Amino acid sequence: MSRFNSFQEFYPYYLSEHRNPLCRSLHYIGSSLVIAVLIFAIFSQQWRWLWLLPFIGYGFAWLGHFMFEHNKPATFKYPFYSLAADWVMLKDFLTGQLKHKMPPA
Repeated sequence: MSRFNSFQEFYPYYLSEHRNPLCRSLHYIGSSLVIAVLIFAIFSQQWRWLWLLPFIGYGFAWLGHFMFEHNKPATFKYPFYSLAADWVMLKDFLTGQLKHKMPPA
């Protein structure tokens, strides 16, 4: 049973698990590469590249957690909320909103 009843409840927890800037940077790199590979696969119609998407996205993110954040990725307990939160965190970073949403240390 989830301790979160909504994504709005989950997102502050997710951000608290991503306090390290290097961890967040690796998330952004992975997410950006996912977008780039997806666009490439669609426009080139080389669908074989799509199998790389989970490895790219999760690989960079998990490296950030294990090497810099020193915690378990939220994906293991909350896979759907975590996937959505990755994209929301990237959007918040790109739009300058993340600094206002990060919980205090």
